[in-house]
This record gives sequence, C-alpha cells and structure tokens, in this order.
Amino acid sequence: MNERGIKQVDLIRYAQEQGVKLGKSHISQYVSGKTVPRADMVYFLAGALQVDPDWLNGITPEQETEGETDMREFKKSSKLDHVLYDVRGPVVEEATRMENTGTNVLKLNIGNPAPFGFRTPDEIIYDMRQQLTECEGYSTAKGSFSARKAIMQYAQLRQIPHVSIEDVYTGNGVSELINLCMSALLDNGDEILIPSPDYPLWTACATLAGGKVVHYLCDEQADWYPDLEDIKKKINSRTKAIVIINPNNPTGALYPREILQQIVEIARKHKLIIFSDEIYDRLVMDDEEHVSIASLAPDLFCVTFSGLSKSHMIAGFRIGWMILSGNKTMAKDYIEGINMLSNMRLCSNVPAQSIVQTALGGYQSVKDYIIPGGRIYEQREYIYKALTDIPGITAVKPKAAFYIFPKLDVKKFNIMDDEKFALDLLREKHILIIHGGGFNWKQPDHFRVVYLPRVEVLEQASKKIADFLNGYRQ
Repeated sequence: MNERGIKQVDLIRYAQEQGVKLGKSHISQYVSGKTVPRADMVYFLAGALQVDPDWLNGITPEQETEGETDMREFKKSSKLDHVLYDVRGPVVEEATRMENTGTNVLKLNIGNPAPFGFRTPDEIIYDMRQQLTECEGYSTAKGSFSARKAIMQYAQLRQIPHVSIEDVYTGNGVSELINLCMSALLDNGDEILIPSPDYPLWTACATLAGGKVVHYLCDEQADWYPDLEDIKKKINSRTKAIVIINPNNPTGALYPREILQQIVEIARKHKLIIFSDEIYDRLVMDDEEHVSIASLAPDLFCVTFSGLSKSHMIAGFRIGWMILSGNKTMAKDYIEGINMLSNMRLCSNVPAQSIVQTALGGYQSVKDYIIPGGRIYEQREYIYKALTDIPGITAVKPKAAFYIFPKLDVKKFNIMDDEKFALDLLREKHILIIHGGGFNWKQPDHFRVVYLPRVEVLEQASKKIADFLNGYRQ
C-alpha cells in the first residue's frame, strides 16, 4: 500500500464503489496477519493494489518450485499466437474477477437468451424428455435421420438447390462446424475473405487452421453492407473462399438480394467457395426478407450454417447444422476431408438432435418476439433510441438478430484504445460490453451491445452509459 500510495480510506472507498464489504477493522487484521482474507477478497485486494493474488497470499515463485532443480515448463502452442476471441477475452476475465469479489455485473457481451428470461418452447422440452431413453447411444457421424431430414426440408423451403440428406451435418452448435470446415480446407498461406467487423470465431478458426485471413470492409454508411469494391481488391490466386454473416453479428445488418447477387458474381468469377453463417435467419424484423445466398448460386459450392440456439432460445442445447449445396463436384476432395473430421468427433449431441424435427415444424414461437409488441422488437426500438440520444454516439438501426454496434466520437472522448474504454466502463458502471476490436474492427470507435435484457434493464444500462460518457476522456 505504501509503494502504491494507497491509504486504507482509498481501499474502503474503492470497495464501496465495487459493492464489496470492506471496513477499517478488516484491513487492520489483514495487514497484521491476524486474519487471512477469503479467496474472493484476495482477488479484490490484488486488483485494487495491482499485484498478483499469489504474491498477496505470500506465495513466491521460489516457494512454488522449492525442491525442484529442473522444472519443465509447458507453453501454449505457437499456433495460438495470432488467435483472438475477445467475446470471452480479457474484459470478460476482469468481469469474472469482479463477480468473484461480490460485484454485480450486467452482461451485455454475449447473445445468450436464457439468463434474460427467454424460455424454450414447452413442446421442445416435452419432446426431448419423451425421447431421452432413445438418445443414449451415438448417432451416425452426420446426425440422426429425423434431424437431417427436417433440416433438408428446411433447406428446400429456403430454396437451397441440390441438397440431399447426405449433404446435411449436425454439430454441437455452429461453432464446431465452422472449426471443422476451416480445418478441412485451409493449408498454410491459403487466404480466406472474412468480413470486418466479424463474428471472431471465423477469424480465429481460419487462423488456427493455418490460413491467412483477409478482412473485407462492411460499410457503416451503407447500412453495414459488404463493400464490394474492397472485396474485389483483396482477391488473388491464393484466395479460396469468402465468408458472409447474414444476418450479421455484430451489426444486426440484413443483406438484400441485390448485394448477395453481386457477391455471387464475384465468387463465380474467381471460383470461390461461399460460406454463409445464417444462424439469425429467423430473427428478422420490419417485414424484411432473409435470402439464403446459396439459393442464388446453384453452380457454386456453398456451405450454409444455421441452428436453433438463437431462434428457439436453446443456446445451451448446442445444436447447429451445415448444408452443402450447389456444385459439389468441384469440392469432392474437400468433402472427403469434412467427412473425415466429422467421423473423428463421432457425432453431435444426440438429445439435442431429437428435437430438431419438432423445432423446425409447426408454429414458430420466435415470430412473437420480432413483431411490434414483441420483446426483441421493442428492446431493439428502445436501445437504438436510447444510445443515439447520448451525445457522441451514433448507430445504424439493426434489422435482425439482437445486437447493435454503436459508433463513438473518438475525438470527443479522446479514445485511442477501445479495450480500455470497455474496461473503464466495466469498472466504473459494472456494465460488460465487447469493444469493436474484439470483432476484428481496426478503429477504436465501436462497441457491441446485446439487447436481450428487458426494456427496464436496458433503460438503467443506457443511463449508466450516458453518465459514464458525460465526463469520460482517455
């Protein structure tokens, strides 16, 4: 405390700000050694004093290795050196540390519907219970017949061409299938076009597979649509594929048919694979139409990803799928690689597969959320107005999903480091958001807000953000 110039009263004031119970008597007992603080208090004090928790507990590196003359150290693979996934990164780790000390944190960082009161349709829960005893063994590697048949029929309704049941693969969420596809496709130095901003798992998986990610820009001035000229400039002989995320995470953009047709033309000219992440295809508002890009490209090889995590509010069930369509002859060897990796993971979650047919058939309860009066619609309306009413914030109104990607006036707030902005907001107002850099956006001027909480919670959050920015300068 002396070295840091921190007095007892400073610690007590900081504890009050963080919602942690700490008094002078506690500090005196800790300093004298009469009492050892609990683990959560050690983490709080270590953070406040900016020291290592082990050091605060009196554990030194020498003690850890006492008796060892030649300790072997294991480091992470160098393949992870350029892998980024800040949706669960350093800012989230700081939030976890704060929660461990008793601080309540409002999490606007991840699209997880259940904690905000979105419930799985009763029919899905009932049908899974009825089938559990039939789900004790493995399914085939691609998935059960009933699940894949339902997905194939869904693809037909989406007008995706040339799809048989053998072209459908179930996965433990879409995330597993993205990783599988990148690993099967990319050799060291192969290039793949991925949007900026992106859902960072795409960049992470492509990088881990050895590929070189080339980010093409999405244009905020054009409703966050892909910049087609930027795409054209970034294609070369090493480019194997292009990724689109539609509806988009993190921007909430929905791409019109005209834009998709032009992307198809570019892919056709350069013989590229199209990967289309469409997990939010049933969360489209304002009577807009979602078009699957694969329906426009029967002569190209396309891989379309979707699932039930968002549309049916069952993110924890981990059920997603991918559909291979179009010209599969040109990807024959690649499909063998996909099959090999699919076989290696044995199969996806069988109980979750059992409710795909129920979920995709019959009444779609998600529609009640995305019309005027529905929760997601009204929360979108509120957060857009609340954020854009704050001086120094602008935003494009999202048309789909449940994210908004506001822009900060970096000159007004003197922001040079968007991760620091996210950390400062977290520590002062206990609100967890993800900075734009977490989505491979290069400028420090954006952040993503998940608008899944109810309007009254979003109202409190937006007021806190406004209060924070009122005097904020980096």
